[in-house]
This record gives sequence, structure tokens and C-alpha cells, in this order.
Amino acid sequence: MSSGLWNASLHAAEGWRAAWARFVAIRRLGGAGAMAAAVCAASLLAACNNSPYPAGAAKDNTLYLSFDERSPRYLDPTASYTAPESVYTYQITEPLYGYHYLKRPYTLIPRVAAAVVKPYYLDAQGRRLPEDAPADQIAQSVYDVPIRPGVLYAPSPAFAKDEQGHYRYHHLTAKELGDKRSPWQFEHQGTRELEAADFVYALKRHATTRIEAPIFGLFSEHVLGLKAYGALIREENAKLLKGLPESTPDKPFLDFRKWPLEGAEAVDKHLLRVRIKGKYPQWSYWMSTTFMAPIPWEADLFYAQPGMAEHGLSWNQWPVGTGPYMMTTYEQDRRHVMSRNPNYRKDDLYPCEGMPDDGPAGRLADCGKPMPFIDKIVATLIKERVPRKEMFKQGYLDLPDLERGDWGVEFYADASDSAETDAFFRQRGFAFPRSTDPNNWYLGFNMLDPVIGKGRTPEEEERHRKLRQALSIAIDWEEGYGRIFKNRGGVTAFGPVPPGVFGSREAQPGFFNPVTHRLVNGKVERRPLEDAKQLLAEAGYPDGRDAKTGQPLVLNYDFMRTVTPEVKAENDWLVKQFAKLGVQLDVRATDYNQFQEKVRQGKHQVFWWGWFADYPDAENFLFLLYGPNSKSLHEGENSANYESAEFDRLFKQVQVLDDGPQKQQVIDRMVQITQQDAPWAFGYWAWTGQAYQHWVYNGKPSIVIRDPVRYYRIDPQERAQRQGEWNRPVWWPLLVLVVGFAAIVWMTRRSFRKRETATARGTAAPLAANDALSAARGAD
Repeated sequence: MSSGLWNASLHAAEGWRAAWARFVAIRRLGGAGAMAAAVCAASLLAACNNSPYPAGAAKDNTLYLSFDERSPRYLDPTASYTAPESVYTYQITEPLYGYHYLKRPYTLIPRVAAAVVKPYYLDAQGRRLPEDAPADQIAQSVYDVPIRPGVLYAPSPAFAKDEQGHYRYHHLTAKELGDKRSPWQFEHQGTRELEAADFVYALKRHATTRIEAPIFGLFSEHVLGLKAYGALIREENAKLLKGLPESTPDKPFLDFRKWPLEGAEAVDKHLLRVRIKGKYPQWSYWMSTTFMAPIPWEADLFYAQPGMAEHGLSWNQWPVGTGPYMMTTYEQDRRHVMSRNPNYRKDDLYPCEGMPDDGPAGRLADCGKPMPFIDKIVATLIKERVPRKEMFKQGYLDLPDLERGDWGVEFYADASDSAETDAFFRQRGFAFPRSTDPNNWYLGFNMLDPVIGKGRTPEEEERHRKLRQALSIAIDWEEGYGRIFKNRGGVTAFGPVPPGVFGSREAQPGFFNPVTHRLVNGKVERRPLEDAKQLLAEAGYPDGRDAKTGQPLVLNYDFMRTVTPEVKAENDWLVKQFAKLGVQLDVRATDYNQFQEKVRQGKHQVFWWGWFADYPDAENFLFLLYGPNSKSLHEGENSANYESAEFDRLFKQVQVLDDGPQKQQVIDRMVQITQQDAPWAFGYWAWTGQAYQHWVYNGKPSIVIRDPVRYYRIDPQERAQRQGEWNRPVWWPLLVLVVGFAAIVWMTRRSFRKRETATARGTAAPLAANDALSAARGAD
């Protein structure tokens, strides 16, 4: 039950208690009193409703959605790298670039940058090279990015100054901080203009050792001097922390402005220059992520002050940005509210062109209008999927959430299973647009694990590889996510590169994974279970038992969320897939934050994970298996901790290649390596789709675009009307209640009067005589 529904239940309970108290108070008043009590209770119940929001909320220009599990772990743009976190970070902060909301394939557009720029190339002597220069001649790629003038940060006490121009809140003590737990509890707020130096600071900040910076490993390979800068920052940080307890939450401010970074500079207030080693075409895509969102040093200093961390005042709860929204309410594991940034620029206009279906779908009606359209976003914790679906069907969620891309698929599956459900959805005007976007879901194996990982010797490495291959054959993705779990369904994957990006063979006829599938009469089929059992025996586990000890093979499945009824069936199905080989799979479920910590420490074994593309390029999926990007060793995004010398060498090649035959050849070889090594059981390519209410306009599902709310427009009047129609009170129980109250009171009064008029012999005195006696007593 959601917190809102729980509160509504409490209010209803209070109404019942009040009604009963009034009933007791007037129970002796006779038939009129009985009717009064019943009417009183009925009026109290009529005032209650099943809405989880305050009265009148439906008429506000507010988007209502939900989230599950817990509040996000990181909202700090330097650290944030998961879908649940992106719901907030992409609405609050702005990177240099973004993507055109309507066009497909995805096209980069400027956000706080004034334009999307092409790099120019320099050789080792600093001489400028032509655009088509061979990659081996390019020593540097230089990006000169113009920054929009006049862009302001959202209000924050970090920028507040006094009459003399001094920062009001940059020298606080824990005592002066008091009991404040929100930046909105500070009396003064301020702002300032965005500058190129803020992006330089953001790039430098990836070298920090104080928070998890998942992309530092990759960035340090490309941004000139960033790796050496990381070593410098470690030394300077150690000096600052010398003599302090390691666990202290209050650390002296680490001011990155003090130390220059060779690869990033502010040429002037509105021109950012980034120098990239060699050629790396994907850098333009990285400038569309929040890893390149600006970081104002004032906010960094503000949150570094004594007591701030202890009071939940940090980037992870209260990010500061120039985006259309700002965090105004943060209730841990309960509710988050983002409100319109009053300082947001006026030149962010809704697009006027898109794909052929956008016009008929009404997605061009707001052409040229300034965004955002919505004033506020309210996200409420609802832990289970079924209540979220029911609240959507009642009209209390405008869309289920922003995190997942499969809600439309699930509702579509519900409609396809029942004509009655389909008619119900149509009658209510729900929209379930679907599309294909670069994403994947896979079962991973921790390559650092002594049982299923890489192995310490060539012989052990080969046995462990066969174990992973056997399991990959046994898991019948076609059955599970093609026929059984249609609400989470998709197409079986044969490698790590999704359809829809250059280099993928997934959509091509005849392409398959030869380890798990074979070609039979021109049709691709999963290899028979006997092949998996043979590989398992060669791995040292005939029939699922250790050939040396006779003990059954037990593997731990580290699942990324608490097991709710709707996901238990999927876990049970996976357990059965392993059992086909005699292998026992022990499910160890945790919430997502705990799961992340377990993976970071390398304590996982078999795990379920997915990836939504940061940008539409094969490199963004191949880097999930790049050795230096290991999650447990280098805090990167290679959660399997896979490492292959040949794969890593080819990955460096694919990073500098433009789309073409040579890049395709390199990708093909990388896919073959991962198919043989099987660090993942490749899982499936999920269908994507969102669920929208009829009063939500401009909805277009996307995994790549993580800031869609600024494009949405809602009709609050229609929402209020529909909620009233869809949730009308059922009155007949109240009529039963009225009659019941009247009957109870009448029988109680009758019993009471009968007892009062009884004689010593147990017979009732005549009512008239008794009334006279009562009157006489009253006169006395």
C-alpha cells in the first residue's frame, strides 16, 4: 500500500471512530437519534475517497508518477549512472548536448551549448590536420564548445550573497547549521550565470576519491591529462584528510579550481575547450550525459561544510543545476517533488518537426512553444507493480514511472489476453505507444568468482568457460521472454550489440550465437540440452555434481530487488532453467542500493542486469565488457568484471573508427570473442513502450532520451473529471449501514425500555403506567 493510500485509510478509520462516538452519545435519543447517527456516519464516509493526494490535487498542473524499492542512491551528476537516478538528474541538471525528442535515428542537439560542434584535429607537433586525416596521425581532437549566455542556475543558498557581495553560507559551523535538513530552510537563496569554467570543474571532479565516479576510468583514457590529474588529486586529498578519522563525514573542501587540467579549459566565460587524446568520435555523445553537466564550485563548497552530510544536505539529495526543474521535497524512501525552476531560460522551444507519425499522433501541436509545460513532478513510493498498475487505471498516476521502458508493453500484453480488458483500456483512452530502442537484459557471471569466473590456470579457465556455456544453452530465453512473460518480453539476444545501432547483426537473417544455437533446415534453434550436459560434464560437474566431491553445484543468484509476487514467477522460472542441468540456483535478493554495493565489492556470483543506452553507438554496449571498466576493480560499468586482452585491444580500435566496413569487421570479432567466453548469458532485447493517460500529451517512449518531462503537457481539468467518473463512491453499502444503524438503535432502545419497565416478577408494567411513574419521579 502506498503512503498516500495508507494515509487515506487512517483518515477513514478516524471517521469511523468519530461516527461511533457520536452514535454512543445519542443512542438514547430514540428513532430520530438513530437516523441522525446514521446520517452523520454516512456524511463522514461520503467525505472520504480513495485518492492518495490532497483534495483538489487533480486540478493542479502537476505530473504524478511513482517509483519503487527505495530513493535513488546518487543524484550527484558525477556519480549517478542508473535509470532510477536519471529520472531526477536529467530533469534538474543540463549537459552540453541532448537529443532531438522526435527524430529517429537519434540526432544530437545543443542544450546549454550554443551549438553542436565538430572537433578539429592536431598532430603530435600541434599542427592542424584535415577532417579526413587518418586516425594514426591524430594526436588530439579539440572541441571548442560555445556556451549559451544568460543561462542561470536554479535558486540555491550556495549562491546567496550579502549586501557586500560576500557569500552568506560558505563559512557555516555545525551549530550555525542547526537542524536544517533542506536548502529551502535557509532564509536567502541566490543564483548566477552558467560559465564554461563550471564544465571544467565538472570534468576535474571525476578524479575525486570521495564518491564513486563510475566513468572516471573511461574519461581518463580520453581526456588529456585526466589520468595524471587523478593521481594528483589522490595526493592532495590525502594531505587534506591527514590526521582525520577515515570515517569522518565532514571532510575539508576539495577545491578542484586550484589545480589545472591539461585537457579542459575555459577559453573565456562562454567558450569551453576540451582536448581528447587521438580520435574518439563518441566524445560528442558523452557530452549529452549528465557526466558533463556543469558543477558550480559554490555548491560543492556549500555541501562540504560541517554537519551537511549528517543532515542529508548533499548533491545526492539536492542537486543544483540549470535544468527545467529543481528538487523541492526529498522524503527518503517516500516522496520526491521537483518543481519548475523559476530561472529556466525562455528559449527552450518545443520542436516543430519529427517523424511521419508524430503529426497524426498530435505530437507537433505545441510547435514553437516554450517548455516546460508542467509546473511540478510528484513521485511517490509504491513498492509493488500491481498497485502501481491499479493506480494508473484509476487515473491517480499520469504514467506509472519514468524509469522503466516496459510499462506500455505490459499493458499491451494485458489487453491482448482479454477482450474485456482491451475494451476497458480503450474506453478510458489509455495510450501505450511502443518502439524499439537500444537496450538489453542479461544474466551475468562475475569473472572474479572462483567457481564461475575466469580461473587461475589455463585448464581451470577452460572448465569455467564450459560451465558458463552450458548454463547459457540451458536458459531458454525464447520460452521465458518470448512466450511466458510477454509483459516483459523481447527478442533473444545473440551478442552484446543491440539492434538499431551500427555494427549490430542481431536483426540480420542467419545471424546467431553458435555456442547456444545452431542452424537446422535453415532455421535457428537453441542447442539441445544434451549439448549443455556434455559441456557441464567436461567442466567437472556431471549431472550437476562436483566430479571430485560428489557435492551438488550450488550457485548464488544475486537479484537486484526485493522479490515481489510479480517477479517471483520469473525467478522461479530461472531456477528451473538451472535445474534442468541439476544445478541448484540460490536466490539472494536485496534492494537495488544493497545490490549495487555488493557488486562494487565483487561479492556477487550470478546476477541479472540490464543496460539502457547512454548514446546510440555500439561502443556504449561493448564498453560494458571492457577490462579497465571493471565495476569491482575500477568502479566502472563492467559488472561482470570480464577481461580479455584481444577484446580490450579491439575496443581501443573501435573507439577511433567511423561507421564503415572496418568498424563492422572489428565489432564482428568482438562479438565472437564474447560469445565464446560467455561472460553473459545474453538474455533478450526488450520491447519498449510507455503508458500514458489520455490527458497526457506529447508522450513518445524512448530509452535514450532521459529528460522527457519538459516536453509533456497535461490537461488537469480532464484528469479531475475522469478521476471523479472512474472512482465514484459505491453508495449501497451506506444504505445498508443506515438501515443497520437504525435497526441496532431501535433494538437497543426497545431492550432498554423493556428492562426499565420490568417488575420484580419479571413482567413488564404497562407503558402508560411506567411513563406516569417516570413523570412523577421527575417531578420529585
